[in-house]
Amino acid sequence: MRKFIISIDAGTTSNRSILFDLKGNPVFISQKEFTQYFPKSGWVEHDPDEIWKTTLKTLKDVIKKANGLRGKILSIGITNQRETTVLWDKKTGKPVYKAIVWQDRRQEEYCKKLRKQNKDTMIFNKTGLLIDSYFSGTKIKWILDNVPKARQLMNRKQLLFGTIDSFLIWRLTKGKVHATDATNASRTMIYNISSNKWDDTILKLLKIKKHILPEVKNCADDYGYTHTSIINKTIPINGVVGDQQSATIGQCCFEPGSLKSTYGTGAFVLLNTGSKKIYSKNRLLTTIAYRINGKTTYAMEGSIFIAGAGVQWLRDRMKFFKRASETEKIIKKLKDNNGIYLVPAFTGLGAPHWNANSRGVLSGITRDTNPKQIIRATIESVAYQTHDLFEAMKHDGLRPRIVKVDGGMVMNNWFSQFLSDVVNVKVLRPKVQETTAAGAAFMAGLKIGVYKSLKDISKKWHLDKKFSPKMKNTTRNVLINGWSKAIKRALIN
Repeated sequence: MRKFIISIDAGTTSNRSILFDLKGNPVFISQKEFTQYFPKSGWVEHDPDEIWKTTLKTLKDVIKKANGLRGKILSIGITNQRETTVLWDKKTGKPVYKAIVWQDRRQEEYCKKLRKQNKDTMIFNKTGLLIDSYFSGTKIKWILDNVPKARQLMNRKQLLFGTIDSFLIWRLTKGKVHATDATNASRTMIYNISSNKWDDTILKLLKIKKHILPEVKNCADDYGYTHTSIINKTIPINGVVGDQQSATIGQCCFEPGSLKSTYGTGAFVLLNTGSKKIYSKNRLLTTIAYRINGKTTYAMEGSIFIAGAGVQWLRDRMKFFKRASETEKIIKKLKDNNGIYLVPAFTGLGAPHWNANSRGVLSGITRDTNPKQIIRATIESVAYQTHDLFEAMKHDGLRPRIVKVDGGMVMNNWFSQFLSDVVNVKVLRPKVQETTAAGAAFMAGLKIGVYKSLKDISKKWHLDKKFSPKMKNTTRNVLINGWSKAIKRALIN
């Protein structure tokens, strides 16, 4: 009998369930997109019930496939868009408001207030995070302050908070388990990454009561069982990891200094710093890479808000092409970017700038500018933003020499080569691109003994293609100088 592990990958624009064999290979994928809501400028929301329905649909699809293959499902792992915030009624299970997405900027004014109160250093030292509306804590506060029912329920001990992993676990177990893992907790801005506990001082500051928060577990741990009324099967849930940390695990970046960069809706660079917390002096974040058997491994992280989302914008809003896969063919035909730069600050800028007020800038356009050049500038912008993160790491004393990449964008060979040229390091692309989902599956497998150790998991990683820098230093410097000028224009806003 074939044996499988299911990974639920709850993303920003779609939910997927993936059936993995025990070698870490995806056997079957079911994917379902869900609606993006933009009620005001800078606001981004999802419908938690739609997230649940699409997750359940994909999960049932892969279970059906496993049954068709006469296979046995050993466990479920969950990975998820981080920071996205859901509050729901403990008795009814109904959300009190839509899910506020990690991209949402509505709490920027409140964050300014906290900075004026000189809370920056305290929060950074405790959480490794900068004060920003990106993180869950300020999103929780907004719902409590603006949805009367929410605070009433909290005061009656009838309210629960969770990132998407917690919400899905609660529903899959039919309300028996309210839990998250250390990686997701570390992205809330209310979790102390040194003590590995919810921080009382910050909770008091934000007026959040601790009883609404989930139990924080290891990445490989017991998260209950699926209820038979949900999927007609009792399957243990044994792995939970925030998506970027999960990709770090899926890329087998287990050694201090190892580095991965994921290019999905946004882009995220994580560098493993081992048991040592390194606090950036250049506005990068310190976060938990994973926690296994109570032992915490830390990472330094840089976040780019718009990567693949820029390509979606070109497709869905600008109507420049019908399929994202067309972009490589389009841009390969262009000799250069003709001096055009797009700064995709559609929801502000992430690391290392952390400017919520910035908006997108298209510079260098002339009467000769055409859609093909704008497409190229949009894709190039992701490499330039990555360069900014690498430069920040270098200033913090960390010098990346190899980066493992994953995500939809890196299947574009032109982009992967341009990335290598701009950041001036080797870029390694794995054979299995589903690294985010694989990370959660690996954690589930580790807990149930399918994998004996991280070293054992590392044997599952295989190289697909290597990209080495080919660009002349003079050319690179000219391009980066042009990008720097474009960024400055965006920061003026």
